[in-house]
Amino acid sequence: MASSGSVFYLSALITLAAAAATVASSSLSPYYHDRVCPEALPTIKRLVEAAVYREQRMGASLLRLHFHDCFVNGCDASILLDPSPTIDSEKNARPNLNSARGFEVIDQIKQAVDEVCGRPVVSCADILAVVARDSVVALGGPTWKVKLGRRDSTTASRAKADSDIPSPFMDLPALINNFKNQGLNERDLVALSGGHSIGFAQCFVFRNRIYSETNIDPKFAQQRRSTCPRTGGNSTLSPLDPTPARFDTAYFTNLIKKKGLLHSDQQLFNGGSTDGIVKTYSSNAKAFSADFARSMVKMGNIKPLTGNKGQIRLNCRKVN
Repeated sequence: MASSGSVFYLSALITLAAAAATVASSSLSPYYHDRVCPEALPTIKRLVEAAVYREQRMGASLLRLHFHDCFVNGCDASILLDPSPTIDSEKNARPNLNSARGFEVIDQIKQAVDEVCGRPVVSCADILAVVARDSVVALGGPTWKVKLGRRDSTTASRAKADSDIPSPFMDLPALINNFKNQGLNERDLVALSGGHSIGFAQCFVFRNRIYSETNIDPKFAQQRRSTCPRTGGNSTLSPLDPTPARFDTAYFTNLIKKKGLLHSDQQLFNGGSTDGIVKTYSSNAKAFSADFARSMVKMGNIKPLTGNKGQIRLNCRKVN
C-alpha cells in the first residue's frame, strides 16, 4: 500500500502538470504591452486601416495569415519565416504557395511598432493576432480583446503546414477532426469558417466543385464557370461570398442556397451536424459575431510560446 508521503507526492505532480497545461494561455493578457509600449496597438490599428483602405482584399489576406500560422505548431509567427538553409519555410507549403500574402504589410507594421516602442518588444506572433482582429473590424466585423504575450518561433515546418492547415477539399468529418486536433469544436469550425465572409479564392481551388459537384445551385455554378474554365486560369479570383469586402452573414446565407464556393464551405451545410449552426448564423448576425470573436480568442491561444521560449524577432522574416 502506498504511503501517505508518496500519495502526497503523486498529488503534487498531478497538480503541477495541470498547472503547466494552462500556464501558456493564462500568461497571455490583453494588457501585456500596455506598460512597456502603450502606443503599439494604436500603431498597428492605424497601419491596418491604411492597408485595407488601399486594398480591401488585404483584410482577408491578413486574417488568413493568422489562421494559417496558428494551425501549424501554434500561434508563433512561423508562417512569416523566409526559406533559409535551416528553415523549410511554410510559405512554400501547398496551402500558402502563391496564395498567402500580406507579408510586406506585416514588415511595415513591425518596423513602425519597433520604432514607436523604442526597441523590439512586440513579437511578430502578437502582431499577427492583432492585425487579424483589426482587419475584421476595418471591414465591418466584430472586435475582441486580443490576448498578448506570445513569442516568436525559431523554426518552421512546411510538412506540418501541408498536413495541418485545413484543405478546401475536405469533407465535414475531416474538417471536424482537423479542428478537434487544435482543441477547437464544431461551433468553432463554423464560426471561424465565417472568415470566408471576406476575400477571394483562386479558380483551381473550386474548379472541381463548379464542374463536378451536385449540391450546388446550377445558376451559381454557371456564373463561376464563366471566369474559371476547365483548363487554364488557375489563379483567376472569385469572391467567397457576394460581399467580399464586408464582414457579414452573407456567407452563411449562401451556404443554405447551395452557393458555397469551396467544397469545404458547402460541407458545413450539407445534411450534417453543423447545419443548425449555419442556419443560426445566417439569421442572427449578433450570434455569429459573438461566436466568431470567442473562437478567434480560442484559436489565438493555441500553443503560444511564452516566458523564455522562442524570441522576439528583430525581422519577422528571419530568426535573430
